[in-house]
Amino acid sequence: MIIAIDGPAASGKGTLGRRLAEHFRLRHLDTGLIYRAVAKALLDAGRPLDDREYAVAAAHALDPQQFDEKVLKGHAIGEAASIVSAIPEVRTALLEFQRDFAAAAPGAVLDGRDIGTVICPGADVKIFVVAAAEERARRRALELKASGQAADEAEILADILRRDERDRTRAAAPLRRADDAQELDTTRLNVDEAVAAAVAIVEDSRPRRS
Repeated sequence: MIIAIDGPAASGKGTLGRRLAEHFRLRHLDTGLIYRAVAKALLDAGRPLDDREYAVAAAHALDPQQFDEKVLKGHAIGEAASIVSAIPEVRTALLEFQRDFAAAAPGAVLDGRDIGTVICPGADVKIFVVAAAEERARRRALELKASGQAADEAEILADILRRDERDRTRAAAPLRRADDAQELDTTRLNVDEAVAAAVAIVEDSRPRRS
């Protein structure tokens, strides 16, 4: 079984992806980390974020086993990844890796922004996660503070709105809900409530897909 979870920044898709993978005993891939790793490679090398040649080379050289999730989840890298992920050649370089991961037994949960539309258009279940921008900014601020990082909620909200606009309007695989995806609004849900709602969507979709 392949479960595709898409949605904007801080909507809760990553947490849902991990919890659904545990619940259904599937592997999980946070595809955003792949793009964050490419962005980090550019930043570490002092390269501009629109350096296509270097970005593509970094994408081909990635080793997910070496990812430091805490570092990659940093706010500055997230902002940089939003720019890097809009480069068509980078998306092409990472497409095969993501599809191979999804296809391996016993299946997987992938979360990102183009899973249901580009990476796994034939996924068994597709969920499009949304939440109000203000709530997403609040969550991200709490997440950063919990990890010991400074967090200005107003600044985070402005960044989220900019990222939303870039993700929706980019030429390569823009963020959009797949026609057969179920929308899940997590604005007023806590984590356990959101997970329960997502599990219900999966359970409801499985017999219809089969």
